[in-house]
Amino acid sequence: MEIIQTPNAPAAIGPYSQAIKSNGLIFTSGQIAITPNGELVDRDIKRQTRQVLTNLQNILAEAGSSLDDVIKVTIFLEDMNDFGVVNVIYAEYFGDHKPARSTVAVKTLPKNVLVEMDVIAAAKDFVN
Repeated sequence: MEIIQTPNAPAAIGPYSQAIKSNGLIFTSGQIAITPNGELVDRDIKRQTRQVLTNLQNILAEAGSSLDDVIKVTIFLEDMNDFGVVNVIYAEYFGDHKPARSTVAVKTLPKNVLVEMDVIAAAKDFVN
C-alpha cells in the first residue's frame, strides 16, 4: 500500500490521505472545492466542480494515473438542482470515458461546499 500525496491538490485537513494506491487501484479521498494553497472556491457550482475535478486529476497524476483510468466516481451534491450543470463540466473532464458513477444529495458538505467527489482508478503501473 502506498500513500499518495501531492502539493498540486489541497492537503488533507484531517487524519486521512489524499489517496491510497493498493493492489493496482487508486482510491482518492473526497475532494472539495479548495485550491492547492488552501483557499475555498466561491459558492458557484461551476467553479467548484472544476476545482474538484482538477484536484482529482492532480492526485491521480501523482499516482501515475489519470481521469481516463477512473473506474468509479461518487458525487455528493448539496442540491440536486445542480446535477445538470455538474454533468456538463464532468463531461468536459472525462470526454468519451464514462466510468461507473453514483450521485447523491446530502444535507451538508465540509466547509459548506456545493459538491464533493471521490474516485477509484486503475494504476497504470500495476502488473498482474
